[in-house]
Amino acid sequence: MKEIETKDYKIIEFNTLIVGSGAAGLNCALHLEEEGVNPDEIAIVTEKLGGGTSFNAGSDKQTYYKLSITGDQKDSPFEMAKDLNKGGAMHGNIALIEATNSVREFIHLVNLGVPFPFDQYGGFVGYKTDKDPRQRATSIGPLTSQVICRQLLNSIQEKGIIIYDKHYVVKIIVDNEGSCSNVKGLLTIKKDDLIQRRKLQNIMDSIRIFKAQNIVIAVGGPAAIYKHSVYPESQWGGLGLAIQASCKLQNLTESQFGLASKKFRWNVSGSYQQVIPRYVSINKQSEKSEFLDQYFPTFQLLSKAIFLKGYQWPFDVGKIENFGSSLIDLAVYYETEILGN
Repeated sequence: MKEIETKDYKIIEFNTLIVGSGAAGLNCALHLEEEGVNPDEIAIVTEKLGGGTSFNAGSDKQTYYKLSITGDQKDSPFEMAKDLNKGGAMHGNIALIEATNSVREFIHLVNLGVPFPFDQYGGFVGYKTDKDPRQRATSIGPLTSQVICRQLLNSIQEKGIIIYDKHYVVKIIVDNEGSCSNVKGLLTIKKDDLIQRRKLQNIMDSIRIFKAQNIVIAVGGPAAIYKHSVYPESQWGGLGLAIQASCKLQNLTESQFGLASKKFRWNVSGSYQQVIPRYVSINKQSEKSEFLDQYFPTFQLLSKAIFLKGYQWPFDVGKIENFGSSLIDLAVYYETEILGN
């Protein structure tokens, strides 16, 4: 066991540290500056700038929610919050905050130069997503999240907000003395300095310590805590840092994960289903069968369910009856987990 003497390390101090450099982290840094925090007091710490799902076109990252601010639909932040809250796991206050600020954030992106589509009257065009009863969503196509990130990053660089790239956050430093715990900073490893990973001295030399009054975790969903994680494996998120620091988490059960890709894709999850693939089960005797035929009475119903599965990929009990897309999930589960195929 080796004790670390902090006097041997340079401690870098900021008012606020943001962990993660995707759309959420970059946007947070901009808002802090706009609210009056000096850019010199803000820093973004990231494992790899441009390496997250926002920069690499995840499937649902192409949708942006903005309330129903055009046309004649009756909508309000409260109505949107109720829809966000219907799943039963999301905190009602957080749902209301997200809904209330959706228009503000949308206009913020418009002002940064993200070219969301609009009609001849200047109203921004919307469409319905799976569980949205109104046209609250909008998109500029398959590269929406990439364009958003580029515009945000340009603004970050213009304001001179520092980004510590290739810094792997190992731990949130917490002061547990007193009646409540207080965040004090971050312990990171500078990946470029980690040349000889098996040598303790090299690991020690790569350590960087940051001190801050506030830490914002903007690392994506909690994929790494699940048995079956998101693809590719690099898109794990980092909420384990918050769990280790004794933060209370909420809404984990409603987290969704799609595919991420470093190459051009259009609706990654949907495209694979829209070619109407064949679902084949192979048993222990290497016998193949298109097992879904036994669950759907006609090819028309089967092909419709497969097609819809591209958009309705999260499992939903409401989409089991009447040969809905989630019947496929149950059939696959039965084949793999029950029959062992």
